[in-house]
Amino acid sequence: MAGNGGFQASGGYNDRPPSSTGSGEPDVGVDPASSSFFNNEFKRHEDLKMMLDSNKDSQKLDAMKRIVGMVAKGKDASDLFPAVVKNVVCKNLEVKKLVYVYLTRYAEEQQDLALLSISTFQRALKDPNQLIRASALRVLSSIRVQMIAPIMMLSIKEAVMDMSPYVRKTAAHAIPKVYSIDPEQKDQLVEVIEKLLADKTTLVAGSAIQAFEEVCPERSDLIHKNYRKLCNLLVDVEEWGQVVIINMLTRYVRSQFINPNADNVGDEVDKPFYESEKDSNDDDDDDDDDKEEAKAKTKPKQYVMDSDHRLILRQCKPLLNSRNAAVVMAVAQLYHHCAPKSEVSTVARSLIRLLRSHSEVQYVVLSNIATMSLKQKGMFEPFLKSFYVRSNDATHIKLLKLEILTSLATETNIATILRELQTYVTSSDKEFAAATIQAIGRCASNISEVTDTCLNGLVLLMSNRDESVVAESVVVIKKLLQMQSSTHKDIIIHMARMVDNITVPMARASILWLIGEYSERVPKIAPDVLRKMAKTFIQEEDIVKLQILNLGAKLMITNSKQTKLLCQYVFNLAKYDQNYDIRDRSRFLRALVLPTGEKGQLAKHAKKIFLSTKPAPVLESKFKDRDQYQLGTLSHIINMGATGYQQLPEWPEVAPDPSVRNVEVVMPWSEKTPLTKKQKQKPEKSFYSSTESSSPEDSSDDEDSDDESEDEETDSDDEKSEDSEEDSESSDDTDIEKYKPKKEEKVEKKKEVVVAESESEEDSSEEEDSSDDESSTESEVEVKKKKSPVKKPPAKKAPKKPSQDLDLLLDFGDDVPSGGPVGGAGGGPTIGAGDLLTPLSALNIDNTSSATNTASASSQMFAPVQVQSKSRELLNKMAGDGLSVTYKFTRTISIFSPKMVSIELSFTNGSDKTLSGIKIGQKKIQSGMEIHDFPEIAALAPKNSTTVLMAINFNDTTQPAGFEICTEEKKFNVSISAPVGELLQPYNIHEKEFIKEQGKLSGMNENTAKVKIEEDKTDMKSVVTAVYRVANVVQVPSSEDGTYRFAAQTMASNIPVLTTVSVKDDGTGKLTVNCEKMVIGTMLMKDVKGSLES
Repeated sequence: MAGNGGFQASGGYNDRPPSSTGSGEPDVGVDPASSSFFNNEFKRHEDLKMMLDSNKDSQKLDAMKRIVGMVAKGKDASDLFPAVVKNVVCKNLEVKKLVYVYLTRYAEEQQDLALLSISTFQRALKDPNQLIRASALRVLSSIRVQMIAPIMMLSIKEAVMDMSPYVRKTAAHAIPKVYSIDPEQKDQLVEVIEKLLADKTTLVAGSAIQAFEEVCPERSDLIHKNYRKLCNLLVDVEEWGQVVIINMLTRYVRSQFINPNADNVGDEVDKPFYESEKDSNDDDDDDDDDKEEAKAKTKPKQYVMDSDHRLILRQCKPLLNSRNAAVVMAVAQLYHHCAPKSEVSTVARSLIRLLRSHSEVQYVVLSNIATMSLKQKGMFEPFLKSFYVRSNDATHIKLLKLEILTSLATETNIATILRELQTYVTSSDKEFAAATIQAIGRCASNISEVTDTCLNGLVLLMSNRDESVVAESVVVIKKLLQMQSSTHKDIIIHMARMVDNITVPMARASILWLIGEYSERVPKIAPDVLRKMAKTFIQEEDIVKLQILNLGAKLMITNSKQTKLLCQYVFNLAKYDQNYDIRDRSRFLRALVLPTGEKGQLAKHAKKIFLSTKPAPVLESKFKDRDQYQLGTLSHIINMGATGYQQLPEWPEVAPDPSVRNVEVVMPWSEKTPLTKKQKQKPEKSFYSSTESSSPEDSSDDEDSDDESEDEETDSDDEKSEDSEEDSESSDDTDIEKYKPKKEEKVEKKKEVVVAESESEEDSSEEEDSSDDESSTESEVEVKKKKSPVKKPPAKKAPKKPSQDLDLLLDFGDDVPSGGPVGGAGGGPTIGAGDLLTPLSALNIDNTSSATNTASASSQMFAPVQVQSKSRELLNKMAGDGLSVTYKFTRTISIFSPKMVSIELSFTNGSDKTLSGIKIGQKKIQSGMEIHDFPEIAALAPKNSTTVLMAINFNDTTQPAGFEICTEEKKFNVSISAPVGELLQPYNIHEKEFIKEQGKLSGMNENTAKVKIEEDKTDMKSVVTAVYRVANVVQVPSSEDGTYRFAAQTMASNIPVLTTVSVKDDGTGKLTVNCEKMVIGTMLMKDVKGSLES
């Protein structure tokens, strides 16, 4: 039965493909001896491919989870690429995320297949979900094909302007990839990096600096204006971004500030090397005192640290408490390379804390501490016990701790350190024990007080059972004896007696070198040692043979009677040695000490050549030369320059200009002052006077009193300001109504009530905004209320000069005068003789300017032009069963709400029957949008037309607002989307204010483009008309020739939008749009550019 069950299982298994685990292994519960594994028709991952082709998102999600799990385990899933890439268009968000994870991994390997889907990736860059946009850009940049570098470049430029910081961060990561496949794109990439560096988001800062480091690290000019911002954002940036920023700022500080330790270095150099010199100088004549006084006068000024230098040190100090070891290490290297010596010790405790981490972290930290301890011993001396070796430490950790203990040794703590080293010598780790003996030798050479103690201890170690310990002790003793050979004759004799027992070649060679060098102090023992060595010459190592030859030559010079025959014997043995170095050495020495004929010139000086005083060896730390590399880098760890390492710059002798870092701090948008609020200091003549016979002086007095009342409004409390506003309104209204017909009075009263209602609605909707925004909004509404009654003064009361009338009338408000929904009311002349789409210009009425200055400012302006409103089709006659609807934007202030865009709808009944009950039905709008319905049209006769007004709050977006137009019989779905230029309303400011606000909206909030204008359209009229055609803006007077400025603000949120057009005579120009909302700025720039070039 068991066999039958097995065959049945096998047959069932053959009917379906095996489940994939990434390696063709069977699932649990399936017979491993199944014949399906030997079936030629077996296809790998077939079940996953079937699941990916399924119509069910749940199966696709399950398949993608398994595939990503295979990738995470390191299994090859590249053959699933075609099946996975098809699902990039899947609407399920979770599936799409996993698909992009997979594509990011294999896009570089499967470039051909990835290129086929490049259009899909480009569409995904417009996806509403920020994660999808970022993933699409990541996959696109992973396709390392130079052919698509321009496409990647365009995608990065768009992503840099994205509203999501996560997408901008991904764009920063893509920049080095583009640079690696196409270095010719560097100039464009640098412009993108410059925008990213100006980003105020902490999520983007680290990635932007990483892109800067890989593409243009030499461009320190890009860091100047962002230096202080980076320092202030440092605490809030992600951990790995902090590491990148600190390392970059370390090099920046070294190149932009002077050395804070320069005075200390100079003091050390000026000190006498010996104290005796200082004492002898005290006994010199009075002339020396005069010289010292002269030196004191010429002594440089005391060092004062630059405030920006202090800023980075202060901002980095809290990061020493970071949980990330790399961040702590980055701060430590910054203090080591850039801080005054008195402050470097701040990082010691944090570095000691890292020694409790994993062994890998310990190795890096100890390597850096070993370098730092060479310059400042006192920095780590309080933490001496932290460097004691533990039994469970790895060998490389033990060696580093030993190095640090040796560097920290001083006269006060040497006794403690030697006791610790004494226990290390007995360690079972031979490499560590040998390194300990070398450390004892370094302590003995650096501290003269313990030299004798260390020598005696090393001599005792020569009787150790371990040959490696004995050999290392001999080598170290040899180096120490070179420093004090005259007082240690007994040690040399003891070592000569042990030459038979020591087998390590280096130790035997060291003993022979000592006996030969100081043979005059042991004249009886040295020949006997040579005799023993001659017996075993053939069996010795090469290094020992060379020292035997040297010993024989030296004894031949000092004691030729006893050693001549031995020396000849050794030379003869070496003459036929297999090693050519030994053969050459024997011939050379024979010619010097055993010449056959007359002595040559060298033979006469043989004693000076062989027995001259040798310089004592200097026992130095292995980390002495590593300080040339920046701490915390790979180059410092391996003690050689790694690929991509950037050398730490030297301190400049004179600090560069610090003013390059002076950037105006961008404050929150706190004040949006209308033009009328600035007329306080120097009043002008009032446009309306109380009587016809009033003198100019009287009218100017009235204007002064009005200005004083305005000052009281701004300085008093909210309640007082409201009262004063009502008083001023009433006084103005009484003056104006004297010149109004009675019929018009009723109309004006009705409009005033409507405007008051809209003002109350606006106030209630903006209770959560800042007080500054509220005050500015209320002041703007107040100006609009004042402006409405001034529309049509009687012709007989107007001043004599019509050109001045127009200027003064424009001064009175900042928007289009209130009127009918479509056109101005008939009767009187309208502004600029145009329709309501005619934009107005913001005249530069400065508080201190005279009438002459005003005239010159207006000469830089272009008179308001008539712009025809464009009619757009909303409902086609065919689709509407005879009902056709068109709409156009009136560019007037909506009577329903100042946040709404006023739209005029024109209904035409092209059918043969009367349409009744035309109104707005169900609305399909996004959150934040509002639609104010038009009044219901009771009946529309055949072949007749009518117009109505409606208003939409688009919430500063170009998303369409959908709704239904209903009749009694049918419903029609329509939608209205506003061009970005229609989402704006004019905003009157002076040129100085314009430039100031433009400076605040730089960096990521600035969009620039080059434009090419036809030569016959470079005049002021053509340029201004082209801008007015696509945007509801107001021209700002400009004092620069060929530069035209336009200001507006968004309807919903009152965010300023500043446009600048600079045109040259040849038609080339530059277009700049500054806006806090980057999407609006980008779209407006495209529209204005198209209008200028059309």
